[in-house]
Amino acid sequence: MNEKIQQLKNWIDESDNIVFFGGAGVSTESGVPDFRSVDGLYNQKWKYPPETILSHSFFMSDPEEYYRFQHEKLTLVDVKPNKAHLRLAELEQEGKLRAVITQNIDGLHQAAGSKKVLELHGSMLRAYCSRCGKPYPAKVMEEEGVPKCSCGGVIRPDIVLYEEALNDDVVSEAIQYISNAEILIIGGTSLNVYPAAGLINYYRGNKLVLVNLSSTPYDSQADLVINEKIGEVFSQI
Repeated sequence: MNEKIQQLKNWIDESDNIVFFGGAGVSTESGVPDFRSVDGLYNQKWKYPPETILSHSFFMSDPEEYYRFQHEKLTLVDVKPNKAHLRLAELEQEGKLRAVITQNIDGLHQAAGSKKVLELHGSMLRAYCSRCGKPYPAKVMEEEGVPKCSCGGVIRPDIVLYEEALNDDVVSEAIQYISNAEILIIGGTSLNVYPAAGLINYYRGNKLVLVNLSSTPYDSQADLVINEKIGEVFSQI
């Protein structure tokens, strides 16, 4: 165990007020593609740019093309929680971790056993009618074509598309947890996606930890920076 991981382990051992904030890098070790890395969705060829397809206006104007993209790129098959997800769930069970705040939409934190998970961008494991709001199980989106509600509206995943605002209640709760945390661990995120990345500014403590393969705009503000795979780091703490 290197010195930085040992330092993180020591902090965790001494604390019962930890909050974790994570992004796509937390799930890449489970086989879920991220968006901005070399192999991410943003660097794969498609008829339209992914950020266009994943926008509210595109979904409303061309749901057929949206669902063609979702079926090929966003359908999660046989993905399982990795070491990071599992250790975070254990830390919660040990009374150390207060909450997981995630930008991911894959539900892997809950699958690992985490109870307090704040999903900033929603979840692909839920769906609802875009017209009347009726909730539906995610499996309705697995069939080919565009799923329709009994009212005739298009069923959509319960995720935050581009051009849509984050859920105010989820953001407020995330701010509360971050502002009261003793240790804030941020992992697997470039911290380039706003408004989510801006939540880090609410942290008031002196144990800000960044675990990410590459550098982030907030490295200079961190008390501890670990540039390693997040699953490997969490398997040692």
